[in-house]
Amino acid sequence: MKYSMVLIVPITTCISLYFGGWLSFSTLIFAFVIVPLLELLISPDSHNLSFSYKQSYSINPFFNGMLWISLPIYVFLTGYALSIFSQIVSVDIFVVGQIISCGLLCGILAINTGHELGHRHTKFERTLGELLLTFSLQAHFLPYHNHGHHRLVATSEDPATARLNETVYLFWIRSQVGSFIEAWRIEWRRLTQKQHSPFSLKNRMLKYTLWEVTALLGIGIFWGIGSLAAFIAICFVGMLLLETVNYIEHYGLLRAQDKNGKYERVSIKHSWNSNHRLGRLLLFELSRHSDHHANPGKHYQLLDSHPKSPQMPTGYPGMMLLSLLPTIWFKVMNKRVIKAK
Repeated sequence: MKYSMVLIVPITTCISLYFGGWLSFSTLIFAFVIVPLLELLISPDSHNLSFSYKQSYSINPFFNGMLWISLPIYVFLTGYALSIFSQIVSVDIFVVGQIISCGLLCGILAINTGHELGHRHTKFERTLGELLLTFSLQAHFLPYHNHGHHRLVATSEDPATARLNETVYLFWIRSQVGSFIEAWRIEWRRLTQKQHSPFSLKNRMLKYTLWEVTALLGIGIFWGIGSLAAFIAICFVGMLLLETVNYIEHYGLLRAQDKNGKYERVSIKHSWNSNHRLGRLLLFELSRHSDHHANPGKHYQLLDSHPKSPQMPTGYPGMMLLSLLPTIWFKVMNKRVIKAK
């Protein structure tokens, strides 16, 4: 039941929307004040499941259920938020707090869960992932992440791999724009090779674009222009969360090339890891990222910690805050990058 911790995020978002005032920042305070402080006090846990537990966890429906309920929770709370925003006459600091809380919900519950479901092999689960990412305006993430990032990770060709001494602020733009363009290229190449028209709905990027435009039009018509602007702002916050996570996951790590320019195989040394417990639970073990890249189809509850993987000094939430201070980030991480080589 430890993975139920992620449900604190929709609860704090409910508090933010219902009570308003300074409680508008409830989700922000939980995710980026309480969790990082606790992770400084609680020791990391590098323990891996035994073989028998892995067998049990792999068939236990609870773990999939935690992912499946993310869509109805996210859609309900986003609809609730849009109904509130439709009645707002002017924007103040507390409305900004509510948008940030909803944006963190978008990043943690929708985009991160959509990523996990996007690696699944059943049509039902992949569709759930597509819908979560569509309602986050990040549907292009799936084609590029699965068929681009996992192939090019830890190389200069990957928009989603942060370069040494690159600030997170420049990375936000490069990764988001580069991943979007590459997603279109991947789909165009895939359909051309199969002798299908890239202008058909077999093109996932065309399909996803139509889905997102339809969602935006529906929100604008049903809730009004103010709520549409709020929804775009919510998704923007979710996007910043996604790209900040991308930034810290592979910062400065590069795969070696042979004399022919061929990259070495992706291994556990090409992703930054954190065994800090709260961040792991809040993000469905995303911080055990090396094992995820070594075994992309492995379900989150089965991911292992590897002692030879480069380790972050604290959990994901704390490292994300640190990345916003480039000078300090470089001072802390650059020496670790050199050590990881």
